[in-house]
Order: sequence, then structure tokens, then C-alpha cells
Amino acid sequence: MKYYLDTEFIEYPCTIDLISIGIVSEDNRRLYLISSEFDESKASEWVKTNVIAKLEGPRHSRAEIKDEILEFIGKDKPEFWGYYCDYDWVCTCWLFGTMMDLPRGWPMYCNDLKQLCFSLGNPKLPKQSKGEHNALDDALWNKRIHEWLWEYSVFGS
Repeated sequence: MKYYLDTEFIEYPCTIDLISIGIVSEDNRRLYLISSEFDESKASEWVKTNVIAKLEGPRHSRAEIKDEILEFIGKDKPEFWGYYCDYDWVCTCWLFGTMMDLPRGWPMYCNDLKQLCFSLGNPKLPKQSKGEHNALDDALWNKRIHEWLWEYSVFGS
């Protein structure tokens, strides 16, 4: 099953600090979790204004986030997709320790929608209608653009 993911994070020298993660399954199940462990003092003003100020909902430890993701995915052999997803994938892997600690059957990579878009001639993607920089809304948009790119690749523009 395909899973579309996005994270919001604080980037500073030599680390990426997870703020939130959103995952949407191919069958439209949704998971959205906010970390209780990020260091807001290291966030840029942009991240404070555009991400942290808009957070709503309970916060969870990284261990709790890991457990919730494991429950959400279950015994599935997931196929992960993200948009410009390198840092998203690092944040996700670090919840499990190292990439080598990912659950059995999980890939060690995340498929990148931007790379897929580029391989198709870089068509102009549909705009995100709401919630930009909210991990769940961004994950929902990732699912939407993957479906759009599939149609584009089959039927053209």
C-alpha cells in the first residue's frame, strides 16, 4: 500500500528536529502527530510563524509517534511517497533509531514526487488549496499530486 508523508521540522547545523508528521494511506486513512520534543528556541522566525504558531492538537514523545506510526502501518509492506522528501524521510527514519532499525519489510527510501514530476517533463502541478506547512494537509496534497501525475503520465496534459 502507498503511504504519503510529510513532516515539518527545524533545521539547524547537523540535525533536523521533527515538529510534526502527517501520513495518508492509499485508502485515505490519516495520521497526524505533533512532537513534544522539538526545541522551539532553534526555530527560524519563518518556522515559528508558518508552522509552530499554527500547530493544534496534543503533543507526543518521539517514542509515542513511532508506536502510532507502527500501529497505523500495521503489518503492511509500505511504499512511501513524499514531495522533496529527503528530510522527511530522515525525520521518519530517526524515529526508529537508524535507517537499519526500520521495521522488517519497510523500504530504506522514500519515493520522491518531485523526481517523478521531473521525469515527466516537470509539468505544472495543481496548487495546494489549504493548509500549506501543516504536515497532514501536505501529505494529503502529496497523495493528490501523485494521482494527478499518474493521470498525466497515462493521458498526457
